[in-house]
Amino acid sequence: MANNTQISATSELFTIRDWIRYAVSQFEASDVFYGHGTDNAYDEAVWLIMSGLHLPMDTLNNFLDARITADERIKLAHFIEKRITKHTPTAYLLKEAWLQGLKFYVDERVLIPRSFIAELLADGLSSWIEFPEMVESAADICTGSGCLGILLASVFPNAEIDVIDISQDAIDVANINIANYSLQEQVTAIKSDMFTALKGKKYDLIISNPPYVDAPSMAALPQEYQNEPQLALGSGDAGLDHTHTILREAANYLNDGGILIVEIGHNREALEAAYPNIIFNWLEVSSGNEFVFLLTKSQLI
Repeated sequence: MANNTQISATSELFTIRDWIRYAVSQFEASDVFYGHGTDNAYDEAVWLIMSGLHLPMDTLNNFLDARITADERIKLAHFIEKRITKHTPTAYLLKEAWLQGLKFYVDERVLIPRSFIAELLADGLSSWIEFPEMVESAADICTGSGCLGILLASVFPNAEIDVIDISQDAIDVANINIANYSLQEQVTAIKSDMFTALKGKKYDLIISNPPYVDAPSMAALPQEYQNEPQLALGSGDAGLDHTHTILREAANYLNDGGILIVEIGHNREALEAAYPNIIFNWLEVSSGNEFVFLLTKSQLI
C-alpha cells in the first residue's frame, strides 16, 4: 500500500526533471549507501529515473521536461521508497547493471557486477597476452551473473569459455546474460563448487573474482551489500578461503604457458604472508596495484 509520501509525489511531480530533483532530495535526506555503479545521489537518481522509464541515459536532456504517466509515477515512487527504506540496490530495482559499457541482467540471486578484472579485460591483458586470437580456452571461476565471462568472449573471440559457479541461481542468471548476447555457442555455464566439476578440462586463461570479504568486514557491510547473496561475498575469517583453493588447484586446469588472474580485494598483505615463496605479479588498476594478481602456470607449480 502506498504511504503518504508516495501519494504526494505521484500527485505533485509530473516531469522527469521533477522526479530527478525529488529522488536526489530523498536520497540526500536518507542513509542510502552508493557503490553499485554510482557514488552520489544525483547519478543514482538519474540512473533510477531514466532506466525506470526505459529511456537511454544519454537522452536525459531531450526528456527533462517530458511529462510522465500516472502508472509511471506510481512505479518511480515505489522504486524510490524501496531504495530508501529497504536499501534495495538500484541495480536490483531495475534488473540491470553495467560493466565496461555492457548491460547485464541482475536480480537478488547474484552479486551486482563490479570487478577490477573488467578493467584489465578492456585492455585485452596486452602486457601478458600478445595475440588474443591465440587464446582458445578460458574460464571464469565464481562467475555470478556471467559478466566477466561475456567480457572474455568479447576480448578473445576464438576462445571457448566456461563460466563456473556453485549456485544454480547464479548459473540461471548467467544463462540469461549469455542468451542476451547470443553467446550460447561460445560461453557455457557450469554448476560447480570451484573446480570439482571440471575434471579433464584445461584452459589457456583462468580468471576469478571470488568471494573475498573477511569476517570482520562482513559484519560491518552497509545494508545494500547485505541485500546481496552473502555466499558471494564472504570467504572465511581472513577472506582468503576461496583464493587458497584456487592457488592449490588452478595449475591442474591450466595449459602449459597458461595464466591465472584473481581479484582479492584488500587482502594483499594477508595473501603474501600466507605464501612467502610466491612472487605475485600485481596488476595495475584504477585504484592501485594491490587488488588483482597474476600467476603463470609455472609459478603455481
